[in-house]
Amino acid sequence: MPQIVFGPQLGDVDGSTQKAVYAFLAKLQKDDTAPGLHIEPINNCIDPRVRTGRVNDFYRAVMVKVQGSGAEAHYVYLGTLPHDDAIEQARKVKVSINPRNGIAELIKADQDAEAAAPKPPTPQPATTEVVSTVEKSLREREFTVDMFTDLGIDADFAEGVLDITDSSELLDYAATASAKWQGEALLDIYTGKPLSDVRDAYSIRDTKTDDESDDDLLEALKHPAAQMEFAFINGDDDSLRDILEKNDFHAWRVYLHPEQRMFVDKRYNSSARLSGGAGTGKTVVLLHRARALAKANPSARIVLTTFNRTLADGLRDQLKVLDRDLPIANALGEPGIYVGGVDAIAHRVLTMADSAAVTSVLGPRGADVLGVVGDGEWANAAAGSDLSAELRSPGFLAAEYGMIVLPNRITSREQYLKVRRPGRGVALDRGKRGQVWDIIEAYRSTAAANGATDWDERAAIAATYLDTTGLRFADHILVDEAQDLSPTRLMLLRALVAPGPNDLFLAEDSHQRIYGNQVALKRFGINIVGRSKRLTLNYRTTDQNLRYALGILSGEQFVDLNEEAVSSDGYRSARSGPKPFVVQCESLSALYERAAGFVKEWGDAVGPVGLLVSTRNEGERLPRVLAEYGAEVRFVDRDGQAASGKAAVMTMHRSKGMEFSRVILVGVGRDSLPSEYRLKSLPEAERADALRRERSLLYVAATRARDVLVVLHTGAPSELLPDTGAPSVG
Repeated sequence: MPQIVFGPQLGDVDGSTQKAVYAFLAKLQKDDTAPGLHIEPINNCIDPRVRTGRVNDFYRAVMVKVQGSGAEAHYVYLGTLPHDDAIEQARKVKVSINPRNGIAELIKADQDAEAAAPKPPTPQPATTEVVSTVEKSLREREFTVDMFTDLGIDADFAEGVLDITDSSELLDYAATASAKWQGEALLDIYTGKPLSDVRDAYSIRDTKTDDESDDDLLEALKHPAAQMEFAFINGDDDSLRDILEKNDFHAWRVYLHPEQRMFVDKRYNSSARLSGGAGTGKTVVLLHRARALAKANPSARIVLTTFNRTLADGLRDQLKVLDRDLPIANALGEPGIYVGGVDAIAHRVLTMADSAAVTSVLGPRGADVLGVVGDGEWANAAAGSDLSAELRSPGFLAAEYGMIVLPNRITSREQYLKVRRPGRGVALDRGKRGQVWDIIEAYRSTAAANGATDWDERAAIAATYLDTTGLRFADHILVDEAQDLSPTRLMLLRALVAPGPNDLFLAEDSHQRIYGNQVALKRFGINIVGRSKRLTLNYRTTDQNLRYALGILSGEQFVDLNEEAVSSDGYRSARSGPKPFVVQCESLSALYERAAGFVKEWGDAVGPVGLLVSTRNEGERLPRVLAEYGAEVRFVDRDGQAASGKAAVMTMHRSKGMEFSRVILVGVGRDSLPSEYRLKSLPEAERADALRRERSLLYVAATRARDVLVVLHTGAPSELLPDTGAPSVG
């Protein structure tokens, strides 16, 4: 059967033509000699491999036929155009091998200078100014054209960038590159990546060959850098339909950056970690890596997990979109890819756990542990304690229990009085420890009477059961949002798979830690020393939005799961757009009116719209209020889904792992973020970390925006928002 390779598109396929294109390509990949396809060469073209095919009476497909030495041909599909336009384009295009590095590229003949020049930025309304650093030009940094051409970058393209100092101009110029890899390599160099690292990132090897046989071209199309624009499509109708129906939000299904592909395919002797800022493609790597592991060994037991059910459901859906044929396991321990939240995994193992595991973690108690501890039990247990309000706060007590007591399997007062408490910040003398233990005993007593456990306890019991019995339910575990996992959940994942090659692969971004306290992997038997890498290129949002979001993090110190300082230096985007639009509203009603105005102005044509709020109460209220101003939106809770055609309202916490074309941060004023109530309820020593989580939460919310970010507030803006040096727009 002929194989289709999707390449850079010469034109957009609208909805009215899409069905005909699908029918044409589906027929082509079954039999390229089928009547009605009319696969024909073109006279006077620069590439003798170019063909056109009849889609319908008005449209023709432009393709490059690569036969190679195999039995079946490959057709590089370059788009569908009106008949005359297709013929004209077919005469001017060529898929060729870059003679310096062996990367397949689409070449367009007679590309005039005007078309290749950077586009001037589109005028934008007055906005809050986001100040970006103006770097020295590449020429001032002693770069030459030869340095670029040695990598395989076009000389004229390289000459045009040497004197650029404005970041927006640079992004616009990079977008004009004849090959996607060239534009992104240019951005890497501009932002300080050494040339040797650029070579490694894009798998550039000196080939210096002019040989372009069909077999050579097929190999060049498989080059990691070429696969940023060329994708080999599975030979089935569903895969073909998925690709044709893709949009910018699903481009990850097909095209990977070479750095991403490297982590998809790399095999490790033990556990490994991939870090990176929001939108750098960590989740994409996990999905493709799960697929690669399943393809390599169909009998392998692969677990793809994250910290909650909502995100796990999203992973499952994306995995199905990526490859409909992947073996999805219905239960933990079955061959295939099992997708589920870590708490669901803990519950499954807990149903098998014996009394010995329960006793080891909680001390002597009844065997019934499947009930769920109700809200308010820490407050009830602490009632009447002489401890200060901060030390008897549910937040402090739950953290002490989850960070110290459960990971160390402490079941007695004597053990607790002796245990080290690294990372807790708040010092407790012997007397205060004794009082804290009294509260823990009261908490455990009530839970035992009700046959209940909390989620940290469940994970601890499950981990203990696996460790003591030697049972393992996975061969490979891939973890998303690992920075939000508690110690006992990490212990469970470590116990779920035997130490060995590719046992644990964790994706994390400590800048996005919005739950729990800072933890260190090595304390829980997960060693990633020497097997930790970072992604820095943002695929989701524009450079303007990214700079604004990074400004939220400014001035804070962050530590990763390897207990190393983590920086946002080097994070960049390959896309440009409008600056974030920050609006100070004179009243709450004015804020709602402004939010409704944006929703109505954008309509359904701009792509998904998200309105993000800090509390659930505000989220539930907002649809009713905005309806009064003529805007129809829907609140999306933990289990809900946004209705088609409606803007989605959700909490900032709920938005994690999602993306929208346009985002409105609603009510980001000094009186709402950070939450003074939550901060004051904690011991002073823990407030800094809590404030850091609030900052991370706002960063997460801001980075959900792909194209446009709007920030609405009344009164003074939140102290967490970046100080841009300009007043908010009224």
